[in-house]
Amino acid sequence: MKLVFIGGGNMAAAMIGGLIKQGWTAADMAVVDIAPEARARISDATGVRAHPDIESGVAGAECIIFAVKPQQLRDAARTLAPLLAGRLVLSIAAGIRSGDLSRWLDGHDRIVRVMPNTPALVLAGMSGLYARPGVSADDRAAAARILGAAGATLWLDREEEIDGVTGVSGSGPAYVFYFLEALEEAARAQGFEAGAARKLALQTVAGAVKLAEESNEPPAVLRARVTSKGGTTERGLAVLEARQFKQIIADTVAAAARRSRELGDELGADR
Repeated sequence: MKLVFIGGGNMAAAMIGGLIKQGWTAADMAVVDIAPEARARISDATGVRAHPDIESGVAGAECIIFAVKPQQLRDAARTLAPLLAGRLVLSIAAGIRSGDLSRWLDGHDRIVRVMPNTPALVLAGMSGLYARPGVSADDRAAAARILGAAGATLWLDREEEIDGVTGVSGSGPAYVFYFLEALEEAARAQGFEAGAARKLALQTVAGAVKLAEESNEPPAVLRARVTSKGGTTERGLAVLEARQFKQIIADTVAAAARRSRELGDELGADR
């Protein structure tokens, strides 16, 4: 299957890198980007051929992957519409609903909408996928294979769930980075120099995640196992409980999911 990425940014580069590691070749893929520097950068990094326009770029493609900024998707889709010829379309543009994309593509329905996240850059991404009715079982398998090259995938039954995926995993890396930032600063406040503070914070979070991944126990049980009655961890967790940390996280995810819905309304409206 030949793939063409419309847009040559970081996520496209991450996906191409992952696919090459999974055995795809640079000849299996191409990129379309109007910016010469973007074309040069992705070609140098991955070896794929980069084109300046959609017309030349999509020739021979079996799958089109929209990796442009959401604000650019409408124009790109309308340019592509007469050239589609029934090809599978994947869209990783945040906020753009598949029905709006289908309309811009003159009713084309063979579309999978994807919400990836930035750890795809290190092949540790998490992508939620929603398939429109025109997507076949073979198409779903192809989409899962493509996105799976950059991390884990989760199929969604309802497109509205994409907003929840956005709130949890799409925006989630920023929450983790914010926690890491706070943990580093807390270590500095305890007298550690910058390098030591960073190492303490990074390895603590990485180790806890690895332990959770390799355990069959839920996080609540793992937390309880390291929380001795009357001990240091219990004292620290009491502060988080008093500040309603779980509610803060719930509100954070809800706010991001709400903004995802708002973006769908704003970006999908024909003006």
